[in-house]
Amino acid sequence: MSGSPATGIEETHFSALRGQLHEAATVFADGPDALEGILVGMVDDVDRAVREPLEIFPVCHHSPASALAMARRLREKQPKVVYLELCEDMAPLLDELRNCRLPVAVQAFASDVDGFPAEWAPLSVVAPITEASAEYQAIAYALDTPGVELVLVDRSSDHVFQWDGRHGERAPEEEPGGAAGTPEPEAALHGEAVGVEIGDLRPRFAELEEHLLRHGKVRHWSEWWHQYVEVPLGDSDHDAYRQVMFLVGSLFRRLAPGDGDRVRVDEERERYMWTRIREHLVSSGAGPEDCLYVCGAFHAASRVEEFGVAGSGSYSISPRSATTWQHGLIPSSHAAIEAQFGLVPGSVSIAATQWAKNLKRTRVQPYRLAGQDGAKKPRASKKAVARRKAPAVVPAPSEEAAADRLSGFLRRPPVLDTLDEAELLGWSVDIVRAARRSGYLASTADAIAVFETSILLAGMRDRAKPTPYDFQDAAITCIEKDSVPGRRDVRRLVEIMMGGDRIGRVGYDALPPLARDVHDRLAPLELKLQQRGVQRALLDLHSSPELRACSDVLWMLRRLMPHGAARPIMGERKLGERSIQESWDLALGTHQRTLIELGYEGVSIEQVLEQRLRRDAYGPRATTAVVLAAVEDATLYLRSRRLADELGHRALEVLAAERTVDGAPEVLRRVRGLLAYYRTGEPVLPPWVESFVKAGYAHYCTLLPTAFTDEDATVGQVAAMLGFLFSMESLALSLGCDRAQLELAVAQSRPTDPERTALLWAAQVQLGALSRAELRERCGELLANPMVVPAYPRYLSGFVHALVPVPGLADVVVEAVSNAFGRLPDPVLLPWLPTLITTLRAGAADLAPLLIREAGRIFPARLAALDTWVPPWREVPETAASVAGPAKAADGASRGAALLFAHPGTLDAVAELLGCDGAWASLDADAAGVPGAALLARHPDTAGAWESLLSGS
Repeated sequence: MSGSPATGIEETHFSALRGQLHEAATVFADGPDALEGILVGMVDDVDRAVREPLEIFPVCHHSPASALAMARRLREKQPKVVYLELCEDMAPLLDELRNCRLPVAVQAFASDVDGFPAEWAPLSVVAPITEASAEYQAIAYALDTPGVELVLVDRSSDHVFQWDGRHGERAPEEEPGGAAGTPEPEAALHGEAVGVEIGDLRPRFAELEEHLLRHGKVRHWSEWWHQYVEVPLGDSDHDAYRQVMFLVGSLFRRLAPGDGDRVRVDEERERYMWTRIREHLVSSGAGPEDCLYVCGAFHAASRVEEFGVAGSGSYSISPRSATTWQHGLIPSSHAAIEAQFGLVPGSVSIAATQWAKNLKRTRVQPYRLAGQDGAKKPRASKKAVARRKAPAVVPAPSEEAAADRLSGFLRRPPVLDTLDEAELLGWSVDIVRAARRSGYLASTADAIAVFETSILLAGMRDRAKPTPYDFQDAAITCIEKDSVPGRRDVRRLVEIMMGGDRIGRVGYDALPPLARDVHDRLAPLELKLQQRGVQRALLDLHSSPELRACSDVLWMLRRLMPHGAARPIMGERKLGERSIQESWDLALGTHQRTLIELGYEGVSIEQVLEQRLRRDAYGPRATTAVVLAAVEDATLYLRSRRLADELGHRALEVLAAERTVDGAPEVLRRVRGLLAYYRTGEPVLPPWVESFVKAGYAHYCTLLPTAFTDEDATVGQVAAMLGFLFSMESLALSLGCDRAQLELAVAQSRPTDPERTALLWAAQVQLGALSRAELRERCGELLANPMVVPAYPRYLSGFVHALVPVPGLADVVVEAVSNAFGRLPDPVLLPWLPTLITTLRAGAADLAPLLIREAGRIFPARLAALDTWVPPWREVPETAASVAGPAKAADGASRGAALLFAHPGTLDAVAELLGCDGAWASLDADAAGVPGAALLARHPDTAGAWESLLSGS
């Protein structure tokens, strides 16, 4: 739009203001230049918007002044059509606002994207709504007034992501001079959603904002807006309000920096909205004089060709993508709105307080949806009822309607309200009372100091009356001490006193089917699940079997929702195990947003859980461990054999495609648990389990030699591979695998570092290629070599990891550690000991209990016995005579043979299996005459080992 002076009718209304701005530009810029074009252009923008036949109502996001002016104008004009700047696909959700307690947010959600990058998923767009907003006033008026149509004209949620290549329009900005601190948990109620900035009004020119803050003597933008726009507009008439908002929007628009992407999106939105408005006017036949267009002041000063009902531009709206969008309402809060739109903490609460003050002072009757939670039904007088029934008389646009109100408004001095002193005194008393409750040593003198300091600060900042922000600074100055005695500081106490962080709630009727189903299924618990905070649920599943259904729901919610939503205190759910009593801490009301978003994915939590398990198993980053975890969850939570079998075959496919051993420990743990479950609960193993064991045996045998030398593979991963091979060996061999494959893989392994070398020795012991005696000799050689002693802790770490595949080596590991403590001198042992402790803690902390149990079995239980105790590995081997001696009693009878005659059934079965025929000899026969007894004298070591094992010596 041109910045040159207008002619004709334009000269009659704003000519005086144009002249004043021309003189100001001449004085400040030493002559007319670009500054004059900006100033005069702003007046042209105001004049153009005022003269538009379709009345444009500019608003600011969550502004009490905008809400008050909107309520007043709606009662005066009674429009038949209300055009609202809000995503057009959110229209069906607006009627559900009556079932909620504000603030809430209208949300569009898409978990499966089609036409957008996959890494953007899930997509989420929210539009928060509070009672102190012009948007809510327009929505409540349109929905509860017969014959009024509400039309949303802004871009759809799909176009939000089509037009913006980023995942968010703007990250929340940190306010200059804002209070530092940890954000409240309620600030995350919107998640990572993109916000629809309805009526967002803030300078995009950093130098302009800095200039306004410095000359306004304020700390942040919210304080400037409250002092210089919000409070003055609260007492202005309709025309003055519109012209001031048009002027502010034009100022911020003309001084916006050259951000091409954002300017492009803004202009696209304006073209989109005016195109939708003209389409509706044509299709409905409504006259512009009967309509009202509610939009942000920034967009009201638009200069696109499509502006106005007589716009000349021809704009084509692009089609939506194939993404399926779900819509619903989620709880919001003042803190969430402030965090999303970069407002200073407490500003929305102060706005809510200002809204209540405006209503009380002006006696304007606001609009509230019928049945709104927390809203009182207003009493309508007979005159008001008659006015509603009578057709509204809408005044025709006239020259007086566009008269210049800016000059008088800008020159009007601030007026001190006589009630401010009493209000400030009440604030001072309340903050001292709140501070004393929080542990501060505040007194009446502090209340007087806060009162006087607030007035002093307001005077220093050239203000007619102290604002809530002045009061907050005064309270911090007079009450805040060196440390905060409680959980909240004075700044937070002032925010709470000014209204606090109001948190909305979505009513039961407005919840999606899944959320309602969860509430219905948990009804036997008799808890107020929509209430915020933590509630304790006690489930006695033995005496009340009907609560098992509630238990199933709670365990699935624990799997799907954040940690604090459903937290078990007592009871657990594992494969093959069920608790008889459970105790839960539930906070479903606090995590209502997450529960609602689950409803966008399905109609029941079972369906959502199955979809997520499939998504995890068939995702591009799925590993064998991830798929096995999905199999376990399908069995544990859904008890679905069909889904478990399907995912089990998927695990087999993923295992065959893997070329690394990163997930070997998790695979081993999951497979062992599933095998134990199926062996105890099923008559036969599922086919996929047998196939997985066979494929896993061959897979890990193939990768074993490479893993022993791969620097990227850890010792724990190699140990897990060996654990899979050794623990599954019997089942794999019964299914047709060849043990020679494992022996060749171990023989081909050539590790170079100490940990894997020790792990290889353990594998050789398990396979029989290395005896225990040879392993002990090698450990002794390591301790005897001074060059190897510094690396001995790493060998021990490898031996400890070897307990995963070969748990029977626990005694050898205890012996190796004991020999080190017994043989190494103190100058070598003391520097070496921290390395040993850190190595075992970092690499084998979960295997330490096994070593401790083995040490407790070997070492004496009393300190006095330690002096005479001889370690088992240092005992002198027993002779053949000593071994044969106990085998025969004093009377010459064979003690061991007596068991054979007493229980002959075992040997008969073995003989029949081997195809041997023979008769039993007499028990009184001479031991030398019994063929089997001759083996005891010929091979005494076996009998000696059995005696040592049975006697525990």
